[in-house]
Amino acid sequence: MASSMASMSRFLQKDTKLQMPSGLYRGSSCLPVRRLQSHLVDLRSSLVSNKATWTVLNSVWSPIVALSSPSSIVQASRRSNRVLCKAAASVSGEVPSSKPSGLNQYESIIETLTTLFPLWVILGTIIGIYKPAAVTWLETDLFTVGLGFLMLSMGLTLTFDDFRRCLRNPWTVGVGFLAQYFIKPMLGFIIAMSLKLSAPLATGLILVSCCPGGQASNVATYISKGNVALSVLMTTCSTIGAIVMTPLLTKLLAGQLVPVDAAGLALSTFQVVLVPTVIGVLSNEFFPKFTEKIVTVTPLIGVILTTLLCASPIGQVSDVLKAQGAQLIVPVAILHAAAFALGYWISKMSFGESTSRTISIECGMQSSALGFLLAQKHFTNPLVAVPSAVSVVCMALGGSALAVFWRNSPIPDDDKDDFKE
Repeated sequence: MASSMASMSRFLQKDTKLQMPSGLYRGSSCLPVRRLQSHLVDLRSSLVSNKATWTVLNSVWSPIVALSSPSSIVQASRRSNRVLCKAAASVSGEVPSSKPSGLNQYESIIETLTTLFPLWVILGTIIGIYKPAAVTWLETDLFTVGLGFLMLSMGLTLTFDDFRRCLRNPWTVGVGFLAQYFIKPMLGFIIAMSLKLSAPLATGLILVSCCPGGQASNVATYISKGNVALSVLMTTCSTIGAIVMTPLLTKLLAGQLVPVDAAGLALSTFQVVLVPTVIGVLSNEFFPKFTEKIVTVTPLIGVILTTLLCASPIGQVSDVLKAQGAQLIVPVAILHAAAFALGYWISKMSFGESTSRTISIECGMQSSALGFLLAQKHFTNPLVAVPSAVSVVCMALGGSALAVFWRNSPIPDDDKDDFKE
C-alpha cells in the first residue's frame, strides 16, 4: 500500500548505508570468552592513564570480565563496542557526541511502532469490519490529504543524490521497475480472467496490480535482511512512474471491461503522488535545517495515518466483505503470493540473495491505498474499490510473514553485491 513507512527510511539510512550489519547475524562475529577477556585486560592497562577514557571503560568493565556464556558475549560485545568507540574519541582528544538520549528513545519507539505494522493492520481490519463508523470518517477528501502527506514524508527523506544512485544502478533498479509494471499487472489480468471475476471486481484487481510499490516494502526489506537502499530507490522510481504507468496499464488491461478515465487517473496520481514527493525532495535539498526539524515529528504522524489508511478502506466495504469474503480474498491473495514468488525467482537468475529478496518484496507489496483512492474517484461502481481494500491486508500480512521467514534464513557469505552506492 502507499502507506508509509516512508518515515522509516530516515532510521534505516543510519544503518550502515541502509544495509544490516552482517555481524548481527553471524555467531562467529563474537570473540571467544578467554580471548575477549585477555583483550580487554590489555586495553585496560594501556588506557588507565587516560582519566576520561578509563571512566567510560570502567562503567562496563565488571560485567564484561564476568561473562561466561556465548549469549552474554553477544550482548556485551555490542554494548562494549559503543563504549570503546567513546573511549577512542577521548584518547584522540575529541569530545564524544552528546546527542540527547530522549531523541534516541523516541526514534526507538517509532521504529518499533513501524515494524509492528502488520499488527496495526490486523487491528484496523477488525475495527473496520465490526466498527466501521470508527474509521469511515476518513472519506475521499481526507483520504487524499492523508495519502499526500505520506508521499510528502517520503520525499523529505530523499535527496538529489538518491536519483543519481538510480543512474548508477540502471539494471538493478530497472528489473524492479519491470517487475512492478509488467509481472504484477499481467498477473492481475490473468487471475481476473481465469477466475472469471465480475467486471467491477476484475477491474479493481487489475487497478491495484498496476499501482506502484508501497513504502511498507522498505520496512519488510529491512526485516528480511534485504537491500534497503535498493528498496527505497525502487519505491521512489515506481512511485514517480505511476503517473504514466498506472493509468496507461489500467486502460490497456481493464478498458475492455469498463470505461477507464486514463486522463483522470493520471491527473489524480500526479496530484497525490508526484507533487507532494517533489515538494519533500526540494525541501530536503534546499532547506535541510527546516526539514530536520520536521522529520522528528512526521514518523509518529505517519504511523497513525498508515493505520487509518489501512482501516478506512476495510470499513467502507465491510458489508461486501461480510457477504462475499472468500470470493474476494482468494484472487487478491493469489495475486500477492504469485508476485512474491515470481519476483524472487526471476531475480535469482541474475542477482544475489539480498537483491532477489528486495525485488520480491517490492514486486509483492504495492500502494493499495492509492488503488483504493483512484477506484473511488474515477469508477462509479463501488465494487471496483473492494480488491484494493482487501489488498491492504493481504499485502501487509504476506509481506511481513515472508520478511520474518527470510530474517531467519542467513544471507550467504559470498552473496553477490549488485548495488553501487
